[in-house]
Amino acid sequence: MKLSIYVQPGAKKTELQGLHDGRPKVRINAPPVDGAANEELVRFVSKLLKISKSSVNLISGHTSRLKTLEIDMDEQTVLRIFGSGG
Repeated sequence: MKLSIYVQPGAKKTELQGLHDGRPKVRINAPPVDGAANEELVRFVSKLLKISKSSVNLISGHTSRLKTLEIDMDEQTVLRIFGSGG
């Protein structure tokens, strides 16, 4: 399934923080430099969903705060954890 996410890099800790313009908002404890925030996002989402990192792929938004992830998991479970959006 595809999930649109709003990312805020440079936060004190990585956490899911409600919605931003109808998309799940994830605060990332990594700078937006050399893909560090993207790597932390994939790690956090895989840990939150209890799936492998290879099951989470960033397919768009590599240099933007608006990102689209492709997640190899059923849509109901993902939306239940992340709320509406995507």
